[in-house]
Amino acid sequence: MTFEDLKPKVTYIISNSVLSRDEKLLKICELLNNSIEYYNWVGFYFANLETKTLHLGPYVGAETDHKIIPYGKGICGQVAVSNENFVVPDVAAQDNYIACSFTVKSEIVVPLFVNGENIGQIDIDSHVINPFTTADERFLEFVNQEIAKLY
Repeated sequence: MTFEDLKPKVTYIISNSVLSRDEKLLKICELLNNSIEYYNWVGFYFANLETKTLHLGPYVGAETDHKIIPYGKGICGQVAVSNENFVVPDVAAQDNYIACSFTVKSEIVVPLFVNGENIGQIDIDSHVINPFTTADERFLEFVNQEIAKLY
């Protein structure tokens, strides 16, 4: 399924008035995980602006011990500070990478902005080296723009 095919499905999930916000986020995780072959872990982290930490939200994939991540630590923590997308073609080449599983080969993290403030991010791990393209970035930015409507 192409990113263009997925966009209306994401919009439909966001507009579902029966589901809670966390249920919608989980459905989006499931949709992306099931629709894009190289998306092997899909989840959200949300910022606690006072403590400068990220807290794990809904996700699909292997269990993770990384439920709270300090700003600046790992890929997610760096995105919390930089406010910019971070594509890691090969996690083994990253100095500030928090290993979740030996099966993870690459990662993409895209910040989630609400009213210009970075409140969290979508985080995707892949078991493939270097699968993420600019098209993934633009699609995940779209996903986060839709999710921002929930806040």
